[in-house]
Amino acid sequence: MTITAPPREPARRKQDVLGRLETELDVWVATADADGTPCLVALWFLWDGRDVWMSTRPGNPTGRNLRAGGRTRLAFGDTRDVVLIDGAVAAYASAGVPPAAAEAFAAKTGWDPRRGGAAYDWFWVRPCAVQAWHGVPELRGRHLMRDGVWTV
Repeated sequence: MTITAPPREPARRKQDVLGRLETELDVWVATADADGTPCLVALWFLWDGRDVWMSTRPGNPTGRNLRAGGRTRLAFGDTRDVVLIDGAVAAYASAGVPPAAAEAFAAKTGWDPRRGGAAYDWFWVRPCAVQAWHGVPELRGRHLMRDGVWTV
């Protein structure tokens, strides 16, 4: 990708987003607490074909914010290759996470948060909005999903 590359068609952008959800290991997770204090961390994740699964300690800021706020923004890429996903969040204790999600997460990342002693919670993110663009030429048409429905 170069700055002078022609803009991708929306269907190609969606295909690229889905490819990244399948292949990337880390995603930036943005949350805020009740006072609006922001928190941004990278977490390993699993894309199950419809939703994102993540795991983190329940007592850290990200875990507390995801549980209390019920929403997040996920991000990939640098400023020339951006993917933003706004999503609704549901929290699960380790004992309540669907086994298929936990096992697929462990297979992808090589780490199973259910094992090892420390308590980890699981967070299910249902995408509500997706944006993707390669620099200024693609700002128009960057909204690929609205209200949980792909627009392309």
